Amino acid sequence: MIEDKIIIEKKTFTAWGRLVFTLIVIALLITGIFLLVRQAGRRSLYELSSGLESESADVGEAVAGGSPDTGIAEGHIIYNGNEYAPNRDLICILVMGLDKETVTEIGGQSWETNPDSYNNGGQADALFLLLLNPHDENIYAVSINRNTMADVDIWDDEGNYRGILKEQIALQHGYGNDDVTCAEHQVKAVSRLMYNIPIHAYAAISMDAIPELNDAIGGITVEVLDDIVYPEYDMDLHRGQVVTLMGDTAYWYVRLRHEDEFDSNSLRLERQKQYLTAFAVAARERMDGDINVAVSLFTTLQKYMVTDLNLSSYTYLATETMDYAFTEENIYSVKGETLQGEQFEEFYLDDDALQELIVKLFYEPV
Repeated sequence: MIEDKIIIEKKTFTAWGRLVFTLIVIALLITGIFLLVRQAGRRSLYELSSGLESESADVGEAVAGGSPDTGIAEGHIIYNGNEYAPNRDLICILVMGLDKETVTEIGGQSWETNPDSYNNGGQADALFLLLLNPHDENIYAVSINRNTMADVDIWDDEGNYRGILKEQIALQHGYGNDDVTCAEHQVKAVSRLMYNIPIHAYAAISMDAIPELNDAIGGITVEVLDDIVYPEYDMDLHRGQVVTLMGDTAYWYVRLRHEDEFDSNSLRLERQKQYLTAFAVAARERMDGDINVAVSLFTTLQKYMVTDLNLSSYTYLATETMDYAFTEENIYSVKGETLQGEQFEEFYLDDDALQELIVKLFYEPV
């Protein structure tokens, strides 16, 4: 009996030992695969998006280095008499909010494409550059006014290139016969506007993604910045109210503006910045170290989004930036002035302020 018991215990121990060993092997394999995926994501991110070539930003009196005449290192610049080096570890992602719906029809609106036309993209009503800085472990955002007058590449409906015109930068996304082409055109225009800064990835997101993403993290609570009263959209919000935005209400909060009021886009831009900050905080709290939440949000986004981010690069971003700081103070606007054009409002950048902002965010003092 005692011998039988010893044999049974030995067999049981052996079975448990094999199980533990198997679990350890599986865990190591999963960890190894995860690390490989993460490393692949990092490599892909540092390749410049949309065929952009790496250039030194031509910032004001800045002088690009790398030649015997300048006496400074390649890629460095001189700005206001001081030498700066580009932060080559900075990751820059262009996020575009498009004025078209891909999945749902909100408020009875819809947007249809013409496969025979080269003007199919819709406008980029919201433009944000997200900057991920591993040196100070911060995430920064630069909001760009959609009415900013910029060099825009023009094509006719048949796809014949017609040159460059000065137009609202939001119009650049409209030129193209597929979503990827339109997004890549927008990336190029924004990079050119910002003195040829490198942009590593893009995400063009249709506005009708907002309700589902908003509700996935339990809604977003904000203090209403201005009166938004539109009975046709069931919107009756007043300045100073503290409300939790849910469903279509969140969509209209970041989308609507009083088009009969001059420069109404600037106030809408403030609402978009406010919402972006609150969403980031709420999403961070919901994730709380759980990568599955991040993957779930990415999966939800995929049906609304065109991006050159893949799952491996997204995995790298989600894990790398989990502890990065992102606050309202980390959101910058490109300063300028809104003027009334012949037909539409036109926003003109303050060039000195733009140069200063680029040096501050994209460069570091030597």
